[in-house]
Amino acid sequence: MIEIQVENIKCGGCANSIRSGLEKMDGVSEVSVDIENGIVRMEADDALREQIAAQLTKMGYPETGSVEGLKAAKAKATSFVSCAVGRLNS
Repeated sequence: MIEIQVENIKCGGCANSIRSGLEKMDGVSEVSVDIENGIVRMEADDALREQIAAQLTKMGYPETGSVEGLKAAKAKATSFVSCAVGRLNS
């Protein structure tokens, strides 16, 4: 089990985008998103943690405390788009 705390999760649309984006990755399954606490949990080998964190950042949900997480303005714009797409696909 991997658990990553991220920035910018606002709603169910965000959670849907995160789930669908991570479940496309080989070796990742059972993705759950705690919207209130900004925590993403999934079944995956620990060796994939960096790749998963990079994918989350690319989607607009950088890991809390990371350099990307500190560049929140750009990440918020990306997560806004991801959030909207997640709502459309739910």
